Amino acid sequence: MIVTLTLNPSLDRTIEVDRLVRGTMTRATSARLDPGGKGVNVSRALLANNVPSVAVVPVGGADGEQLVRLLEADGIPLRAVGVAGRTRSNITIAEPDGVVTKLNEPGEPLSRKELDAVADAVLGETESASWVVTCGSLPPGVPDGIYAQMCEFFTQAGVQVAVDASGPALLAAVDAAPVLIKPNRDELAEAVGRPVDSVGDAVEAAQQLRERGAGSVLASLGADGAVLVEDGGVTIGEAPVAGARSTVGAGDALLAGFLAAGARGSEALAEGLAWGAAAVRLPASRMPRPQDIRRDIVHIHSRPDLGRSLIA
Repeated sequence: MIVTLTLNPSLDRTIEVDRLVRGTMTRATSARLDPGGKGVNVSRALLANNVPSVAVVPVGGADGEQLVRLLEADGIPLRAVGVAGRTRSNITIAEPDGVVTKLNEPGEPLSRKELDAVADAVLGETESASWVVTCGSLPPGVPDGIYAQMCEFFTQAGVQVAVDASGPALLAAVDAAPVLIKPNRDELAEAVGRPVDSVGDAVEAAQQLRERGAGSVLASLGADGAVLVEDGGVTIGEAPVAGARSTVGAGDALLAGFLAAGARGSEALAEGLAWGAAAVRLPASRMPRPQDIRRDIVHIHSRPDLGRSLIA
């Protein structure tokens, strides 16, 4: 069983338009409301593929109540921790060519007491858990070191910890030696302080984060696939997608598939890539089900070209 923690969950409204023109009135072709947040998406993807998961989320206000209703309607096992602040809402505008424009609210602060209650809720689910996955942005005012503190806390409880975060929160978490981190290309570059313009750059950056404390690094590279750097070496793969509809949640689906397949080696990377590619072919932030996943499009490179430039 995999427990996910999302400190800054959201209601995600996705609006599809034929073309977005700034400063004009644009009619939507469709709209969809989904429960959102990286950890929430990981749980949704796992459960859609019959992998047991529990989502732990702080919720507040009417939007928090609606988030809980959406998760319960989807059959997501949930530990909702009531907090004083209002749960945020995000808006995604998706165009037919796959271009996505996002407007994300910052969320509201969590007190130390509320953070402790959230950690206790996670700990209450860890008896049968193989992983705790801490994910996403931090609400305003929450210390950058919170994921590092939680990593140490859950590791002491005997559970493997994966971290999907960015900026100072990611760097602090790396120092706490999580078993796995999952940065994207931009987060990887920010973490090491230099551009990631090639496959080799991504590998070098991942190795630098491993030297700092991370166990394994699964770096998502968008259309260029993903890089896995672990004790067993370096594995690189890609899953080309024709007719992309939305990239929202694709990295979360990648992480979910990787964890579901054992979180190690080329087979786990291939599964993660298949799940991530399936998410890109779906509208809004829908997570792939078994019938959506195509494993035949995945290519794992035994002799990767480290000099290959990444798509800008």
